[in-house]
Amino acid sequence: MTASHPYAQLLGARDPLQVLIETEERIPAIAQALGRAGLKRSYAPGKWTAAEVLAHLADCELAFGFRVRQIIAEPDVMIQPFDQDLWAKHYDQVDGLQAASTFRAVRDWNLALFRRLGRDELEKTARHPERGPESAGTVIRIIAGHTLNHLAQLEDILGGAA
Repeated sequence: MTASHPYAQLLGARDPLQVLIETEERIPAIAQALGRAGLKRSYAPGKWTAAEVLAHLADCELAFGFRVRQIIAEPDVMIQPFDQDLWAKHYDQVDGLQAASTFRAVRDWNLALFRRLGRDELEKTARHPERGPESAGTVIRIIAGHTLNHLAQLEDILGGAA
């Protein structure tokens, strides 16, 4: 299993659903606090701007939500990986506030599903071509850890605005 995935490890002992719930509102709140000018700032030279981070979070919420749905509906399916840099090709043209709104809406929809899943569904697995078997529960842990990673970047941008 991919419990050793770096994003899953970011959670430590934290409950992934609780992290997903907490960040559902925190991320759009940061976007609002940054405003249009702040969304154009980056957390480090040569890195994504806040708007680009938000676009990436919205895209990943869609992709990983689909992945969980596919795993529970079609166990043993081959997971389709994606290249985040190719997906990011147009992120420089994204409205960060729209991305934050999309993130929140899709996160809400994903949480509605994740809360209903029983142990048997969380343990269903699919095959990731690079990482091997991956359970729905592990994907949910990855989503939560991934969100924490990018939340820290957004908080750095927000902190730099103060």
